[in-house]
Amino acid sequence: MTTQDFPENSKQWVCLQCGYNMIGEMPDVCPFCGARHDQFMTWDAAEKTYHVTTRTVTDGVSQLLSVPKLGLEHAAYRIETADGAVWIDSPSAFNRNLAPVQSILFTHHHFLGASNQYRQIWHAEVWLHEQDAKHHLVSLFDIDRHFENDFSHKGIKAYHIGGHTPGFTFYIYRDVLFICDYVFLNASGMQFNPYGPESETRKQAQRIYQIVSTRSLRIVCGYNYIANFADWLPGFERLLSVA
Repeated sequence: MTTQDFPENSKQWVCLQCGYNMIGEMPDVCPFCGARHDQFMTWDAAEKTYHVTTRTVTDGVSQLLSVPKLGLEHAAYRIETADGAVWIDSPSAFNRNLAPVQSILFTHHHFLGASNQYRQIWHAEVWLHEQDAKHHLVSLFDIDRHFENDFSHKGIKAYHIGGHTPGFTFYIYRDVLFICDYVFLNASGMQFNPYGPESETRKQAQRIYQIVSTRSLRIVCGYNYIANFADWLPGFERLLSVA
């Protein structure tokens, strides 16, 4: 990538509270979390400050996280398929030295990160469910594929669930489940993501269970954790039993 691709006066801001990327003129407050503009950093300053690091999860799968932690921080995941590399969600920080991917598949619109910049330099194809693509937070992001149903892409299975957001989608690749932030791990075990419609989140969790309980899964990749499926599933079952 050259400076011509991203001139110094490119207008994109990163919220240091939540990691949301704001394209264009700087707003007074973050449209995602409400933080004031003194908590924003330009994209190029963020690139120098936050380094997206890679951690191997299993063969063909790695986790991407910023060091130091960028705001609330969510993990993105890289999958090396036989047909090319794919990301599940996107890091909030733009790092031009990362290995390119052909596709970026989103679980939901909260984790768009700096995907517009990665799309530009790599010509990556960006996928997001139609229901989430309608949200105002997505309006300045380029979405190449608006899907509505379950699908398969380069050996990755996508399951539209809804619940946490109308377009929430989880993914399975081989024996790895990418559940993102549908549930949080905490000191008492597990809880549903509270930032969304509570009743719908609980209801749609039943479909998640119907799918994952019939699969031979080994690893769970969450928004900020990696867990053994054998340990994660009983916690999910307990959560469903009290829902």
